[in-house]
Amino acid sequence: MDDPISSLDENNAISVANHLTQMLTNSSKSPPTVVSTHHPLFFNVLCNELGKKARKYFLKTGGSAGGYVLDDIDGQEFLHHLSALVELNELQKSGALYTHHFNMMRRVMEQTANFFGMSSWKDCIKPEADDPDKTLYERVLNLMSHGDYSVFEAKEMMDENKKLFRRIYRQFITVHPFNPERFPN
Repeated sequence: MDDPISSLDENNAISVANHLTQMLTNSSKSPPTVVSTHHPLFFNVLCNELGKKARKYFLKTGGSAGGYVLDDIDGQEFLHHLSALVELNELQKSGALYTHHFNMMRRVMEQTANFFGMSSWKDCIKPEADDPDKTLYERVLNLMSHGDYSVFEAKEMMDENKKLFRRIYRQFITVHPFNPERFPN
């Protein structure tokens, strides 16, 4: 199956993953099945639901002549917010940043704050010399996460916003103890 959840919202992506897992595990005559997806939440739910009943791989660029490799991630934890953070890491390096990536960044901060037991995503922002009250990052993340910055109307960020996004991203990665192998500077 090639990404059976295209264009579904998160609730329906979770529901489809749950139902698909039930279909695959409740039948004694279920043939070997390969499910491919680019949706990290769908993948996360499948991993959690299937547990050790399935092998898990990432298809990544690499290998010879610009080819692809299968990265065996079986036995590794997979969390939706880490996947989003890996994606943001690649995007901020490449420069292919769109306004909706601020929304992704805020969502990662919300999930990180929740994981660490903080009272708000704003607690993930470290005060800096030119922003001791953390108002700049908070205002930018709030503004760019709401309003007319829809993922369906993608608009590339202006250069000054790209610089600010990279600054927020680097500060967040520096402050929080994520695996440095996944997020090299």
